[in-house]
Amino acid sequence: MLRTSSVRVLDRRDTEDVHALLDRDPVGNVFVSSRLRASGLDPARLGGEVWGYIENGRLSSLCYSGANLVPVDAGPTAVRQFAEHARWRGRRCSSIVGPIPAVTDLWERLGPSWGPARAIRDRQPVLELMGAPRPDPDPRVRRVRPEELDVLLPACIAMFTEEVGVPPDAGDGGALYRSRVAELVRGGRAFARIEDGRVVFKAEVGAVTPHACQVQGVWVHPELRGHGYGVAGMAAVARLAREHIAPRVTLYVNDFNTSARAVYDRVGFREVGEVMSILF
Repeated sequence: MLRTSSVRVLDRRDTEDVHALLDRDPVGNVFVSSRLRASGLDPARLGGEVWGYIENGRLSSLCYSGANLVPVDAGPTAVRQFAEHARWRGRRCSSIVGPIPAVTDLWERLGPSWGPARAIRDRQPVLELMGAPRPDPDPRVRRVRPEELDVLLPACIAMFTEEVGVPPDAGDGGALYRSRVAELVRGGRAFARIEDGRVVFKAEVGAVTPHACQVQGVWVHPELRGHGYGVAGMAAVARLAREHIAPRVTLYVNDFNTSARAVYDRVGFREVGEVMSILF
């Protein structure tokens, strides 16, 4: 029987087809699209690989394999082949993230050899800002300056630890995480309200394409929660991101985080999709 489908590592010759596939859903694919626009398909620059599912000679879906394993447009047959490839390569990622059906299927196939998971986030709504931010933006929220990195970094570490359950600086003393935060600051994608050397509110724009951007790392100082800093701060970040970074502003949130979801709802974010995460 003639073989009509396969999985292979994509390279620069596939660039046009890859971006055409990703641009079908610029919000849902913003993370992978951002990484590939920044680094291309060269594994050395990307720090990972992109696997393509080739069906009848055409690219029909892909899977980003780096620090995260992210399936894109992957139906059951593609997921099965991606899972076989991932199992053969061995686990190199710290999470599997993507559409719920594909991630559920991947985990059922990979769990016996890759598990147990440290945490499973069954449903994480994907939100997009609809219209202008509704509340008045906090005028004190601004881009973080490079010389303020040491002020911002402890807030970033605190937020990451609260969200993920482990500190981001446990492995190498924090050098890699510090460099990632510094890159966001240099790129004008880290925003905060800073008073007397303390971060009151902060958020970053982690993924950026010409079509959309994704807000991450939203955090209010624990002593100041419940006083409106999150709503006004997010309104400011959303406005600044739309004006200066990308026309569509998105994020995703854990479904059980009712306080954060209430903040985003008040700002004007609405659910447009959902993803699932498996954390190792």
